[in-house]
Order: sequence, then C-alpha cells, then structure tokens
Amino acid sequence: MGYLDGGEMVAKVLKKEGIKAIFTLCGGHILPVYEGCRKEGIAVVDVRHEQAAAHAADAYARITRGIGVCVVTAGPGVTDAVTGIANAFFAKSPVVCIGGAAPFSTLGKGNLQEMDQVSLMRPITKWAEAVYDTKRIPEFLMTAIRQALSPKKGPVYLEIPMDTLFGREDEGAITWPKSFRSHYRMGPEPKAVEELAALLKQAKRPVVIAGSDLYLDKAWEALRILAETQRVPVFLNGMARGALPSDHPNFFQYTRRKACQGADLAVVIGTPLDFRLDFGSPGLFPEHLKLAMLGDPDVLGKNRELALGVPGDIRLALEGLLESLPQVDNEPDRMRWIEQLRKDEETKAMAEEEKANIASSPMSSYRFLKELREALTEDDILIGDGGDVVALGSKLIPAKKPGHWMDPGPMGCLGVGAPFAIAAKLLHPQKNVVILYGDGSFGLNGFEFDTAVRFKLPIIGVIGNDAAWSQIRNPQLDLYGEEASIGTALAATHYEEVVKGLGGYGEYVDDPAAFRGAFERAKASNKPALLNVRIDPKVGKEQMGVRGGAIY
Repeated sequence: MGYLDGGEMVAKVLKKEGIKAIFTLCGGHILPVYEGCRKEGIAVVDVRHEQAAAHAADAYARITRGIGVCVVTAGPGVTDAVTGIANAFFAKSPVVCIGGAAPFSTLGKGNLQEMDQVSLMRPITKWAEAVYDTKRIPEFLMTAIRQALSPKKGPVYLEIPMDTLFGREDEGAITWPKSFRSHYRMGPEPKAVEELAALLKQAKRPVVIAGSDLYLDKAWEALRILAETQRVPVFLNGMARGALPSDHPNFFQYTRRKACQGADLAVVIGTPLDFRLDFGSPGLFPEHLKLAMLGDPDVLGKNRELALGVPGDIRLALEGLLESLPQVDNEPDRMRWIEQLRKDEETKAMAEEEKANIASSPMSSYRFLKELREALTEDDILIGDGGDVVALGSKLIPAKKPGHWMDPGPMGCLGVGAPFAIAAKLLHPQKNVVILYGDGSFGLNGFEFDTAVRFKLPIIGVIGNDAAWSQIRNPQLDLYGEEASIGTALAATHYEEVVKGLGGYGEYVDDPAAFRGAFERAKASNKPALLNVRIDPKVGKEQMGVRGGAIY
C-alpha cells in the first residue's frame, strides 16, 4: 500500500465506472485529476471552452447511457460550464461535473477565483456538494455517480477544493465502496400495464408519440413490436428519432396533428407535454381524446388530464404491455386508420420534396437539406446545432437507426455541434459524425474544431449559411419591418477558412450540383472538415415546428 492524492482517487473511481475519457479545460486547481487519469489510462480531452466540455460530457452520457464527465477549474471554469450543465439538466443527461475550487484552508480570505460555486450549481443539477476531506473523495464521487444515474437521471456537481485534491492519504485508510448503486430498473406496477392494455384493446384509432426517454431506456425494439403487432401509427421526436426507421410502414412524420385530432387514444411515451406537444392543449389533443403517458412520474398528467399514467422504466412497461396484448392482424378499423394517415403522409411528403427539387441560386434550405440527405448513409450520426435549418432538417433527413440523431434537447441550446461530435467520434471512430449547422450556431463553439484537429477526430460540419439568425430575423421582419431589423443580420462569412486555418479541411459550396463532391472530399480528407453552403435567406420562412431553438 502506498499514498494516493485526490486526483488519483478520482481517476480510480472513474476507471471502475468504465469511463474512457473526460472533457476539460486546464487550470491549476485540477491538475492532479489529469495525472491520475494518465496513470489509469483515461483520455484527457482538453477543449477550448468549458461550455464545450460540459456539452461533450452530455453527449458521452447520452451515447453510452452511463455517466459523462467534465472537469473544470475554479471560478470562470465553473461559470463557463453552467450553460452546458443546464442543457444536460433539461435533457436528463447524467453528467458528473467535477469543479476545482480555491483552497478550503483559506476560505473567506479572498483567494483567487473564490466563490460559492455549489449554490450556483444547485438549481441546475440533481445534487451538488463539496468534499473537504481527501480520504472521502471516493465516497463523495461514488455518491455523485449514483445520484446522476438514479431515476430521474441528470447532471450532478462535485466540488473538490485545491488543498483537498492535492492532499495525500495512505491507500489503506481510504474507504472504497464496492457496491454503491443498484443496476436494476424500476418497473411499472403490473396493474397499470394491464389498464393500458385494456385501453389499447378498446381503441379503434390509436396513435403513439415517443420521445428521448424511449431511447435512453433502450425501448426501441419493444416499440417496433408494439407498432407492428397492434397496427399503430408512431411519431417520434428528440433522440427517439430512428427508433423506427424512417421507411417503416408504421412511422409517420408529417401528419401528427391530423392523427391526434382523429385518434380515440394517444399514448405518449418518454416525452413531456411541453411546448413541443402544444402543452397538451386541445389544438393537438382534443378534449374527447383519451390520453395515456408512460415514463417519468414527474411529468405524467402535467398540463393535461390523463386517462392513465404509467410511471417507470419504459422498456419494462412496453415489454409487459406486449405480453398482455393479442396480435392485431387485419382488424378493419386499425387498417383503415393506417391507410388514411398514410395517404395524407405521402401527399405532404411529396409537397416537401417538390420544394427540395427546385433549382435556384443560391439554393434553398430545402434543396440544401436534400443534397445532404442524399450524401449521408444510414450509419452516419447526425447532430443538429441550429434553428430553422435544423428544424427543417429533422423533417427532411430521415433517421434509420436509434441514437443516430442528436440535438440539444428541450433547452434548445445552440453550440452543441462540435462538442457532441467530438464525443460521438471518440465513442464511434468507425462512423461518420456529421454536424448540421446554422451559421449562427457555428459561432458559439466552432473553435472546437481545433480540439478535433488536435485529437485527430475527423468530424464533418455542414453549415446552411443564410447570413442571418433567421429563426429570430424572420418573425422580427414580419413584426417590425426591414428598417427595424436589429441584431439579427450576419455576414456571409467564409467559416470554412477558419477550419482550414485550424488545420482542418474546408470548402465553400454555392451550387447544389457541387455539394456531393465536396462532401466526399471532406470525408476523404480524413481531417475535421467544414462545408460552408450558401443558402437563400428568402426561401423557407414558412418552416414550422421551431420555437426557441427546439425541435418538434
């Protein structure tokens, strides 16, 4: 037995948890963590802004469904991470944020970067504490991990003052909890599942809407079986996109409102009745419609009276439901219901496709997204970071596999693109990881292409550049006119030159016919790459489904 400092203790706990990389920006307060990670074989990915570190940890957590870890230095290091942690909080992403702090021994004397960081983090985390005894670091860190991963999941904050982290303890005096959390899922009550089965048996025109928690609970296979055996139309949002492939006969994209207005039962799975679902209002869910919800107990019945709420793990609930339901083969009401929706779906899809086929210079956002769609493969991971162009992209670009579409989540936070892509490429080096950017959002964390270059992570960014914050500018012009358009115009900047200057690959594209070749060259470069695509700001103002940066 020897002596360990606090950083070595942190690294040993993370290694036990299976963490392969942490995300950070250096600071003297946290140096022992780096050395501990070096000794334990954990990659230290140093980014250019702590917001990016938090976003990357968020993506790592979503992809692995375990914890993601960011380590930030004191003062501005912690405050810079706040936006990323808040985004993880709204997305229920289990991020463990370890914050450095001024030495505890000089607390209150006015040390450099001394501030009350725990109170700052409490409103945007599940749990926020500080540890002041070096030998208790493993105990506190394991508690943080348990809190992050227990229902409902979310980010946590653990502060370790500088003198605590640099402190050393005899390894034999340290308590290392061996079994500090349960790995079992919290299943629903059987009676609740039976009641849901009864509602589905009675329904002639049911509809299912599923969101991100379905993906996080690994319930996509159960959803597929439910859709096929019960002849149920399914609509998806958030990270649930791809839970049914876009070409699946039960998947629908354009007719959600019509489906809900005509249904006699709506089953909402793993997503709240928030702004994305019109707050459960009669505009989407008529008052006569029976509504059942599955998932997070905190949101069951919020904003709308329910016929039934089923709290608990979604996969276990759906698997139990399948055991209680007979297969519906050619039941006439269900078949007519699917056929009716499919006709409307195809009509609307054709109208969207007609817009995408129009040739113009500069190209429309529709045409741009069609070119991107045709360049992607079903195995590519696509990350949305922007407003209008990403909302439209979520409709025009299909997701065929679960976990292959990522967006900020309900907070609608811009700037996730490069950090999310860095984490995704670390975890899936064999896949193409593509960022769909608006030109506004690229400005927030675009400099993280430097991180991608340094770590040899060939991510690909594609900007739809209309030289404006169009999501805000378009309604601003409608409200106040051209003469009052303030703060929403951008320049048609050559962002690809920035990435080239950082050591990556860049190309400017203003012709639809040139896009595919540029995309293939970006892939072949084997470097972090950015395609800057000029699009027409006047085409696409009628896009629907965007409010405050979030995607329906």
